[in-house]
Amino acid sequence: MVLETGRADRTLDDLVGVARQISAAVETVIEGKPEAIRLALTVLLAEGHVLIEDVPGVGKTLLAKALARSIDCSIRRVQFTPDLLPSDLTGVSAFNRELREFEFKPGPIFANIVIGDEINRASPKTQSALLECMEERQVTVDGSTYPLELPFMVIATQNPVEMEGTYPLPEAQRDRFTARISIGYPDRGSELEMLGTHGSSSPLDSLQPAAHATDIRDLITAVRAVHVALPIRQYLVGLVGATRSSPELRLGASPRATLHLLRASRAYAALDGRDFVIPDDVQTLAGPVLAHRLLPTPEAMVERELPERVLARLIERLPLPLK
Repeated sequence: MVLETGRADRTLDDLVGVARQISAAVETVIEGKPEAIRLALTVLLAEGHVLIEDVPGVGKTLLAKALARSIDCSIRRVQFTPDLLPSDLTGVSAFNRELREFEFKPGPIFANIVIGDEINRASPKTQSALLECMEERQVTVDGSTYPLELPFMVIATQNPVEMEGTYPLPEAQRDRFTARISIGYPDRGSELEMLGTHGSSSPLDSLQPAAHATDIRDLITAVRAVHVALPIRQYLVGLVGATRSSPELRLGASPRATLHLLRASRAYAALDGRDFVIPDDVQTLAGPVLAHRLLPTPEAMVERELPERVLARLIERLPLPLK
């Protein structure tokens, strides 16, 4: 498959090689977590945003920084705190005395990759400032709209809501994150390796970009061209529809979730070097893409039925698409 991108001679295999170089660069910083790295890269190529949720100290911010630094593009980091204001993210109109007029001062959201560290420590009002940015790739301030440059991705980290000083993310914002990643504790070998590589200096200091922003734009174009057969699309709709009718869930997945699952499946297939989606792609991504959007019923919460378990049972019961 030859791609009609900035360089017409680039094939899907060429671009998959670029994606693997990015993954290899990130793996020099994050040991023993190839699936989390691949999922983050999948979200980037699916033109989405990723939420990294886990307990403190397991490398959430490190993964976000490593992915950002592996690409030669603009990067901004925001530390979310309770006193952070929406204008601290989007920017503000300030009066220029020399020109005698207001001019817009862009905020940190105007970057290709925005790292939002501990996003659930900010107030809901500040969290909501990201809604327009994440969905429409634009910012509106004082009645004026400013587009965001592509590629654009928000990589947010958060601690579980049981931790002190956190606010739960609004449902509307969780729905705008394409996937949620949980890193987990490293195995014994990876933690031992970490002591050797991280003990004296940070591997981020020596991490060099493995790709440019133009490479990411070409990869995104390649992902858009990945074929999704009608039975696969019907399977997607059936799976998302099953979450809306499940008696164990009081809020199922939205139509936006269906679209995100479709885009992520395309990206996942492209990273395998395929120009078509298979059911395994959908099943692999269903948990990371859908689970954080689902709300269990009070009865299910009492029985500690997590959305991931409910979703796994729905996948088991749903017939596979016919060829």
